[in-house]
Amino acid sequence: MANTRSAEKQQRQAAKAEARNRAGKSRLKTALKKVRGSETDAATLSTGFSEIDKAAKKGIIKTNTADRYKSRLAKAAKRAGAK
Repeated sequence: MANTRSAEKQQRQAAKAEARNRAGKSRLKTALKKVRGSETDAATLSTGFSEIDKAAKKGIIKTNTADRYKSRLAKAAKRAGAK
């Protein structure tokens, strides 16, 4: 339990940030599932990349993590297109 007003405020801010980050992470995971589950065409791949970039920009995931996700999605799309 917080003892000072500033500590109470920090608790409120942390709770808001946690909710915001959780929602963003959920949105990202949903987008990734849609891209992986669909027939990977340019449009779905583009929306997946967009969601990844938004999450990285907001600090939900790190830049290198975003790059790794995009690389793996592109590689999977290329494999799916080759078949």
